[in-house]
Amino acid sequence: MLKPLRIEPNSSGVSTGSVSLRGEGVPLESISPVNGMPIGSVRSATRAEYDAAVTTAVNAFQVWRSWPAPKRGDVVRQFGEELRIHKVHLGRLVSYEMGKSLQEGLGEVQEMIDICDFAVGLSRQLHGLTMHSERPDHRMYEQWHPLGVVGIITAFNFPVAVWAWNTALAWVCGNTCVWKPSEKTPLCSIACQKIIAEVFARNGVPEGVSVVINGGREVGEWLSGDERIPLISATGSTRMGKAVGAIVGQRLGRSLLELGGNNAIIISDKADLDMALIGCVFGAVGTAGQRCTSTRRLIIHKSVYDDFKNKLVSAYGQLRVGDPLDPKNHVGPLIDHAAVKAFQRALEAGKEQGGRLLVGGDVLTGNNFESGCYVSPAIVEATPEMAIVKEETFAPILYLLRYNRDVAEAIAIQNNVRQGLSSSIMTNDLREAERFLGPTGSDCGIANVNIGTSGAEIGGAFGGEKETGGGRESGSDAWKAYMRRQTTTINHGTNLPLAQGIKFDL
Repeated sequence: MLKPLRIEPNSSGVSTGSVSLRGEGVPLESISPVNGMPIGSVRSATRAEYDAAVTTAVNAFQVWRSWPAPKRGDVVRQFGEELRIHKVHLGRLVSYEMGKSLQEGLGEVQEMIDICDFAVGLSRQLHGLTMHSERPDHRMYEQWHPLGVVGIITAFNFPVAVWAWNTALAWVCGNTCVWKPSEKTPLCSIACQKIIAEVFARNGVPEGVSVVINGGREVGEWLSGDERIPLISATGSTRMGKAVGAIVGQRLGRSLLELGGNNAIIISDKADLDMALIGCVFGAVGTAGQRCTSTRRLIIHKSVYDDFKNKLVSAYGQLRVGDPLDPKNHVGPLIDHAAVKAFQRALEAGKEQGGRLLVGGDVLTGNNFESGCYVSPAIVEATPEMAIVKEETFAPILYLLRYNRDVAEAIAIQNNVRQGLSSSIMTNDLREAERFLGPTGSDCGIANVNIGTSGAEIGGAFGGEKETGGGRESGSDAWKAYMRRQTTTINHGTNLPLAQGIKFDL
């Protein structure tokens, strides 16, 4: 039988693992966008509490880094097993506190499980290279060592998965982690910390390997400016990322930035339109358009434009908006009233700039929409030059754009925005697909063929270019961001020759 997670009201703002400190800062209330009701509250950390918590993480690093990596990996394996046990309850909390559909909430916890599995294998593969030396009786190689304390700043839209992407890898690499979750979803962080604290207690993990510090913008600023924290991994808006990057850069720290996306799907005249429809609709309305990989633009060839537009409008007519915990509903609420206002402002700007609203765009009212955070997903006919089309609005607005000639024109339209996260092309033409994936094709960190922009697997590195920040998380060799590289040369001979043939005789 599954045991539910217990989260006490007025919980602590700071948790360093097995010890929880009663936050002395201002109350931070979690309001569910599902019904507008408060779930619980935490107290924000004070600066003194923050400093004490980071000190605990620094001290824990001195011990944790000496544990063999496979032993650290086994702890992460156990965390993944606990997540399997708590998947339903944690998934429901994610859905209720953030507002995404229950299926997506469960999927987010599955991402946590998947990255734990990936990290366990990685714990036995933190390998370097061996190079041949130009000097006789010398061996040269590189190795990787943990950095220290990793600061993790996450956004509301993925309140648990992005933390897990970072922390599972950082832990097996030998780092300790300090997590500043979104102030809009604080209870998800407390739930995760309760789960990992039980695992750590069973294994004698040092206090401070996992630290949660709840609070507002000031906590992110403290982390960014803290010289004790060599790496800050920050997920959020481009505006936030520029601020974090500037502060971290001033102290010559490292930043791993995952920022905004203005993602497009190209619909070729050679596409399977029925298959393309599924990827486009889910990409646009999944998580109510509040994913960094949400589909915001469709670039459609003129010969199939009207046909595909009609398919989209028909599909949107079948969408069910409502309580995300009800599996019959496709779309839940936006995170808060500020997000609703941003949705309305973007639609008004689109109208002023010459766009035409085809469907949706309403703020929903009535007994099932008490929170005031529900909107009907919108489709807007637009042109690539419209200023609003080049902005990222974190809401379910899909812009339809037309291209007239070949795939090169469509790629140019796609790339003509400041963001560069995810991109897709729907085509059955091999030449078009290869052009899209080639050096003159998509300028995004993610480029897909015949799937949508949203729903990346953890096996590949996740991240984007331009104002998306350039960071990479999750799979592939993203682990290297959490480590420092060291080049080593060993002389096992009886002489000391110098490189480049330099002579220095005494």
